[in-house]
Amino acid sequence: MKPIYLRLFFVFFLFGFFSTNAQYTDVINSNKPGFSESPYAVGTGVYQFESNLFLRNTSIEPTFSRPQSFGTDLLFRVGFLSEKLELNTQLTYQRDKVAFKNIFTSQYFTTGLSRLTFGAKYLVFQQKYTDKSKEIRSWKRRHAFDYKRFIPSVAVYMGINTDAVNDIHKVGKVTPKIGLLLQNNLSRDLNIVTNFFYDNVGTEFKEMSYIITVTQNISDRWSTFFENQGVFQKYQNNNNIGLGLAYLFTKNLQINTSARYLTEGRAEGFYTAFGLSYRIDKHQDSFKNLDENGKEIKDSPITRYNKKQNAGFFSRIFGVFKKKNSKKTRKRSKRSRKRN
Repeated sequence: MKPIYLRLFFVFFLFGFFSTNAQYTDVINSNKPGFSESPYAVGTGVYQFESNLFLRNTSIEPTFSRPQSFGTDLLFRVGFLSEKLELNTQLTYQRDKVAFKNIFTSQYFTTGLSRLTFGAKYLVFQQKYTDKSKEIRSWKRRHAFDYKRFIPSVAVYMGINTDAVNDIHKVGKVTPKIGLLLQNNLSRDLNIVTNFFYDNVGTEFKEMSYIITVTQNISDRWSTFFENQGVFQKYQNNNNIGLGLAYLFTKNLQINTSARYLTEGRAEGFYTAFGLSYRIDKHQDSFKNLDENGKEIKDSPITRYNKKQNAGFFSRIFGVFKKKNSKKTRKRSKRSRKRN
């Protein structure tokens, strides 16, 4: 019998096909340089690569520790069938320094994968805000804060951690990872992303964590962030506080850098990273058929096509089995001829 989390992953995977909503943006929307993950998908037809080259360094604590790591973190994201559904793969390859400290200190280095996770996220709820620019009767109402911004957009995440990693990172089996992803857009330029994760479920290495990221756009190209992450494990708790900067080089390319202060149990240290995010944009918008007055025509070949594309996954599947009427009747207008 397959493990229960594999069946849950399959159910969640199918659930993402039920409905659609626009998640695509004109410019790249990267999770980097933070550790948190936005609830929004990249959009269908988009293939996005996010990378970080990082260095982590902490003090050596008694008995056993990994005081230093150097490597690269890669995230591949793709929109799949629905604008609300995203599939992603996270891969981390690093060189670790492993140290033993009793009376004497000894150490060795090892290189390999530390993480290989396949995941999916689905946007359950997207908050919509009032367009205040159309308010012309009251200056106060036009500039008033929209309290719906306190209610976040919500997505659920489910992933599978493979155990095809370096020996010092193995947990003994394939494990699930589940998460809740929230985002509050407090203004056009300020948003807060909050994540809650339960990782390596069902093992001695299970951990619960939270991430809070505050991002502020400085201009159309520059943005900065502040982030706090807490990780709660059986044998120790880890925490980090970070700052970062991102630059939109082109609409499909982002450059970023970050630095963090780490506490891992009794060890203290730092983490620094430099990264690139790039997307291949093959997204195609739905078309609207407008009349001569600019109003949408409700029933046309284009609207029927869009309706079919936006239908749920199972609706499209079972629609194949609907009996089609092969006999087409045509109404013919009566014609009368005048006889002289």
